[in-house]
Amino acid sequence: MAVLTGRVHRFGDDVDTDLIIPARYLNTSDPVELARHAMEDADPAFASRVKPGDFVVAGKNFGCGSSREHAPLALKAAGVAGVIASSFARIFYRNALNIGLPIFEAPEAARALKEGEEVAVDPVAGRIRRLSTGEEFSATPFPEFMQALVAAGGLVPYVRRRLAERGGRA
Repeated sequence: MAVLTGRVHRFGDDVDTDLIIPARYLNTSDPVELARHAMEDADPAFASRVKPGDFVVAGKNFGCGSSREHAPLALKAAGVAGVIASSFARIFYRNALNIGLPIFEAPEAARALKEGEEVAVDPVAGRIRRLSTGEEFSATPFPEFMQALVAAGGLVPYVRRRLAERGGRA
């Protein structure tokens, strides 16, 4: 996995899946439509400000609430390169990786990084660098098999590729 570079979009603790993608938009699974409404109730301008490669940075328990793949899908489709947080709700953690959205558990970075700062994230080494100062933070690095899953774009593309490598046999 390559080093990812982008701007920070800050949020607080306990950002639930209803803030990530409001329930009123769950009648679609179209990533483009979901992206238009990502973080809408937390920050109405988020979808228009976020650029491909940017990061969401938040406090503890990011992605709590209802179990829905729509939440990480909305962020990924909006161009978010990854989420940096102090901690993640377990189901969001799994859903994010299943759809290929990198997430980084990094409490120090989550506390220190400010809105609009530029960061470089090395998922393999588990390093987050604030570009303005060079200050580095540690994140839990992805195990090799999770790197492959995220690099493939999520669980379904990963499994399809693995099956193709084996000639269609499980």
